Amino acid sequence: MQAYTDTMSSGRRPGFGAIIARKPLIVLALTFACLPLALIGTLVMPIGPMYWDHYIYLDAANRIFDGQVPSTDFFAPVGGLGYYLFAGWLYVFPNGHALLLSSWSMMTVTVPLMALVVSDVQKRSPAVAYALLLPFLFFSLLPFNTGEFYPYPGSEGFGIYNRQICQLLYVLAAALVFVRGWQALAAVTALAMLALLFTKVTGVAAGTVLCLMAFLAGRLPLRAALASAAVFFATIGLLEVATGVVSAYAADILSLILLNDASLLPRLLQAASINFGVILSCFILAFVLLFNGFAPFLEKMRAFAVKPALASLRAVADQSFFWLASFVVAGLLFESQNTGSQAFIFLWPLLLAILLESYRHKGPSVAFAVIAIATWGAALPPVVTVAQKAARAWIGAVNTAPVESSNLKGMGAVSARDILNQRAERLRVNYADYRATYEALASANELPSFLLHSDLDFQVLWLQAADGAIAAIGDYEAANKVRFETIMTIDFTNPFPWLMDRHAPKYIAIGADPYRAVPTPDQRVGAAAAAVDLALYPTCPPTAARLKLLKLYEPALAAGHRRITLTPCFDAFVRNGLAARP
Repeated sequence: MQAYTDTMSSGRRPGFGAIIARKPLIVLALTFACLPLALIGTLVMPIGPMYWDHYIYLDAANRIFDGQVPSTDFFAPVGGLGYYLFAGWLYVFPNGHALLLSSWSMMTVTVPLMALVVSDVQKRSPAVAYALLLPFLFFSLLPFNTGEFYPYPGSEGFGIYNRQICQLLYVLAAALVFVRGWQALAAVTALAMLALLFTKVTGVAAGTVLCLMAFLAGRLPLRAALASAAVFFATIGLLEVATGVVSAYAADILSLILLNDASLLPRLLQAASINFGVILSCFILAFVLLFNGFAPFLEKMRAFAVKPALASLRAVADQSFFWLASFVVAGLLFESQNTGSQAFIFLWPLLLAILLESYRHKGPSVAFAVIAIATWGAALPPVVTVAQKAARAWIGAVNTAPVESSNLKGMGAVSARDILNQRAERLRVNYADYRATYEALASANELPSFLLHSDLDFQVLWLQAADGAIAAIGDYEAANKVRFETIMTIDFTNPFPWLMDRHAPKYIAIGADPYRAVPTPDQRVGAAAAAVDLALYPTCPPTAARLKLLKLYEPALAAGHRRITLTPCFDAFVRNGLAARP
């Protein structure tokens, strides 16, 4: 600070580097401003496991452009915020790759909130502000998960809303631990909790755990808590009165709970096992913190027992091991419902605070060394995993070639190794020639491959088959002088209306996993399916999920549609009585 004063007093202005060093907020703004450079054109992405998950966003955006409202006009497995943000970014950057748009669109929310955090923290310590900012940018910009679900590299199109929740929790945690101004803290808390709620409900459950811990420890003052709660509930109330979307969203959540009735304990154990290294490091760190601070902790317990009061309760609660335990519980609670996310990245703001506090009190010592090692043991694995995945995917992309397509817009901007393209073609022929065999497997509730939907060749084949189906639809329309205005798929994802500039029917679920996210069709859903112009049923290969979806929707399609073979990989239900085009 003295150097900065001397420079100013000598009449010389500080250089740009000196300004950047003291103003990490500028780095945040510049980074966000540079994102359009990657979205003006359509970048080719290496195809990856479960890549088709992000096609859901294209389906949702097309419905939103048609005036449909998530939860009100169609069943969705998560909240509608992510879909609206994606639709907005797609409108501004129509050529941007959908995977990048869906991954980065949440930065519309997280960047302004992180700006509030950085602005508050950099007043006291630009170094600490950078220590919070750089990990946030790292995880926000790289669209990769921290868990290992498939051995081969590629772009990860799944777990997008889970990653966004983790990034929101990171901002919330940074504010609860480091922000001192109560107005800024209240604003970040309220807006982050609203974003968590309307992105995925388990996110707001995890956020509530963090907020309760901060409140009990006195880090979230009562006036900030009341202000954020007032904004939170007032916003929910206004949205419900104006649109009815909140109650519709609650009904969707209830339906999901009924569909996913497995007990919580096995899921918690699974989440702990997947993130075992982080959990173990946190356990060791909590034990060391408890051991080192046990005597002062006992004194605070005795003081509270002698004279119970809010101040003495906060003194008891404001222990690093309690903070750490609550953050781990919040992380396990959220990860118990996930496949793919950036698990536990929100631990870093707390770990940073623990590290700084330990150094101030102990300085270089054996205890501090143990705390530092355990801290880095919890913080580094997510960074290393994401960096490694990004490097493998993008460096390995030099050995890939674009997947050829003519009708897939930017969705077809993917690349794959030649061996995968060859395998996809061979499997396509095999699936068509031996369809009865694969139908028998599907009827037995078995997949041709245990990780079929993660297999890169399956993802390539799905794109190739979709490209062929669109061409065949165009040929059929030209030959019969008709136009299919409403199109649905009897499959997991339905990007066809967006690809063909058509419409998706209302009320049909998106992200159609019949085991987890498709309620039994009611009269309204049945009527919508019965009125659709074209329903596409993929058959390369038949799967148990596709058969289950067919059983759900075929009763509504049977009377008013005729089933045809559109391509070797797609059957189609064509509505009877379509008027010929003039």
